[in-house]
Amino acid sequence: MQKLEVFGANKLKGKVKISGSKNASLPILAATLLSSKKNYIKNLPKVKDIETMLILLESLGSKIKKNGNKILIDNTNQNKTFASYNLVKTMRAGILVLGPLLARFKEAKVSSPGGCSIGLRPIDIHLKALSKLGVKYKINQGYVIARAPRGLKGAKIRFPKISVGATENLIIAASLAKGTSILSNCAIEPEIKDLVNFLKQIGCNIKWISRRSVKIKGVNKVYETTFPVMFDRIEAGTYLIAAAITKGNLRVQNIDPKIIKTEIDILKKIGSKIIVKKKEVQIMGGKNIKNMKIKTAPYPGFPTDLQAQIMVLLCKANKSSTIKEDIFENRFMHVAELNRMGAKISTNGNKAIIKGNINFAPAELMATDLRASVSLILAALTAKGKSIINRIYHLDRGYENIEKKLKKVGAKIRRIS
Repeated sequence: MQKLEVFGANKLKGKVKISGSKNASLPILAATLLSSKKNYIKNLPKVKDIETMLILLESLGSKIKKNGNKILIDNTNQNKTFASYNLVKTMRAGILVLGPLLARFKEAKVSSPGGCSIGLRPIDIHLKALSKLGVKYKINQGYVIARAPRGLKGAKIRFPKISVGATENLIIAASLAKGTSILSNCAIEPEIKDLVNFLKQIGCNIKWISRRSVKIKGVNKVYETTFPVMFDRIEAGTYLIAAAITKGNLRVQNIDPKIIKTEIDILKKIGSKIIVKKKEVQIMGGKNIKNMKIKTAPYPGFPTDLQAQIMVLLCKANKSSTIKEDIFENRFMHVAELNRMGAKISTNGNKAIIKGNINFAPAELMATDLRASVSLILAALTAKGKSIINRIYHLDRGYENIEKKLKKVGAKIRRIS
C-alpha cells in the first residue's frame, strides 16, 4: 500500500496550476447520459473519482476515448440502465446517473451510495423530488428501482433543505421532462452553475429566476458540444492554505478569484497578504496568524471541503479559534491525528475548539477521508522531521498529482510503497 513521506519545514514558493474541478466534472459526466450523441469534456482532473465515473458510464454502454484531459463520450449505442453497487459505492456522485437515465429511458436500477467515513449519504431528498416528476420507486436490497412509465413531467419542487446532489439530479432530470419545472431552495455552488452551463450548451432550456430558484423547460432533444470544466476551487483553497501555513509565497493559477472570494477574505483576516489578478491569486503567508470563528455553510459560505485544512492553519493562530461544522455530521476525524502531532483540539458535537501557538511534531499518520488526508500533509509540511501518511488512496480520489505539484514549489515529499 502506498504512503506519503513528508519532510518539514520549508516555505512553499513558486507557481501552482489548478486542475479541473472534480465536483463539477462528476455531475457533467452523469449529464452526458441525456444525450444519444457524442460530447467532448475538457479539463477533467486525473483523479480516482473521475476514473470511477468513466467506468460507470462504460458499464452503462457509453464509449469513452481519452486524449489527455479531453474525453470523448459517445452515447450512440448507450442503452443500459443498471448501475452496480461495486461502482456507485465509492463516491456520492454515482447516484447522479439516476436522473438522466429516468429522463431518457423512463427506468433505472441504481445502487444507493451507502455511507462513508464523514457521514451518511441520504438520497431521500432526491427520490421524493423525482417522485413529483412522476417517478415511482422502491428500494430493494440496496438498489433504487425506479420507473416513470409515462415519462417525466414538469413540476414545482421545493427542496426541504439545501442539497447539492439533489439539486444536480433534479436539474438534469427535469431538462428532458415534459413541460416546465421550477426548483426552489436549490444549492448554488459554482459546480452547479457549471453543470447548468453544460446543459444549456447542449440545448437545454434552463434559467435562474432568483438566487436559489431555477426554471427548466423540458426539451425533446439535445445536441453535441465540447465543454471545458471549471477549475477546482477546493484544490485552489488547499494550496492557498498551504502557502499561508508555511509562510510561503505562492501564485495559484488557472482560477477565477471571484468564485473563492469567501476563502480569500478569511485568509486575509487570518493574516495573509493576497494579491488578486484576473486568473491568479498570489498569497504571502503572514508572520502572525490570527484566530477566527468559522462555520461551514452552503455556497457562498465557507466550504466544508476546506474545513480540515483551515483547522491546521488555525492551530498556528495567536489565540484559540472555533470551527462549527454545519454540513456533515462526522467530519472531525482528522482531529485525533492532528492531536497526535501536538495540536490541542477538542470537539463537542459539531463544534471544534482549536488552541493556537502549536508547533506540529512529525509522526506516522492515518488518513480517514479525502480532505482529512490533505490536512495531514499540511500539518506535516510545518513539522521539523519526517512524517508518514498512510492510506493515501483517499487523497488520490480528489487531488491530481499532489506530491508533484508540492515538490515543484519547494516541499520535500515523495510517494513510497
